[in-house]
Amino acid sequence: MNTKDDFIFGLRPVIEAIREGRQIEKLLIKQGMQGALFHELMKEVKKNGVPFQFVPVEKIEKYTHKNHQGVLAWMSLIEYQNITDILPGIFERGEDPLILCLDGVTDVRNFGAIVRSASCLGVHAILIPEKGAARITADAIKTSAGALSNFPVCRFRSITAAVKFLKDSGLRVVCADEKSKKAVFDVNLLGPLVIIMGSEDRGISKEVEAMADVSVKIPVTGNIGSLNVSVATGIILYEAGRQRALKN
Repeated sequence: MNTKDDFIFGLRPVIEAIREGRQIEKLLIKQGMQGALFHELMKEVKKNGVPFQFVPVEKIEKYTHKNHQGVLAWMSLIEYQNITDILPGIFERGEDPLILCLDGVTDVRNFGAIVRSASCLGVHAILIPEKGAARITADAIKTSAGALSNFPVCRFRSITAAVKFLKDSGLRVVCADEKSKKAVFDVNLLGPLVIIMGSEDRGISKEVEAMADVSVKIPVTGNIGSLNVSVATGIILYEAGRQRALKN
C-alpha cells in the first residue's frame, strides 16, 4: 500500500530529488509530456538510471489530485547497492559468492520473507529487475523482520545482463524449475553460485532460463504440486548452506 509519505510529485521536486542522490523506487510520467522541464527531468532520469514508466494521467491521479504536473515518484525506503561493487569484496575475503536473483517476484510479503531467509542463510546479495519486481514498502520491510534495512539489494534494468555479468565473473547459474528432472538435494551447490527464482505464475523467463548451468526442483508429495516461492527459496538456500557447511 502506498502512503502519503513515500511519494513526491511535480517536475521540479522530482528533478531536485534525483540530483540530491535520493533513490527513487518508481517514477510515473504522464504520456505525451513536452517542454523544457520535462526534457530536463528525462536527462536526469537517464543519467541516474531511474526506473520510469509513461502512463495515462488517470493513473497518477489515483494517488494525488494536487498539482503533480504529470510526474509522481515513489521514494525508495532502502539504498540500493551495486553488485559490481559487492562481488570483488566477497572474493577478496576468500568466500564463494552466493547470490540470489528474483525474476518476477512481485508479491511484497513474499519478497520480504525471501530477504529474511536470505539474510539468515548466507546469501551475499539479492538481485531484482527495475520492472516487474515487488516494490520495497513498509510491509516488505516488516515481513523481512527488518533485514531489508541492511541487506544488499541490487537493482538491474535487465536481469539477463545481470546474469551474464555474474557468469562472466565465474558464478554458476542454478535455476529453480518444478519441471526439472534433478532434485536440488542431488545437485552440487558449492562454489561461486547464483540461484534464480521465478514468479509463481510465470516462473523464470525463457531468456534467463537459457543461461542456466543447471535447473533444479524440490520434490513434493501430496495434492498441491508446487510451493510458495518464499518457502521454495528458503529450502533451496538451506540446501546450499548445508552443503557449504559440510565442506567446511
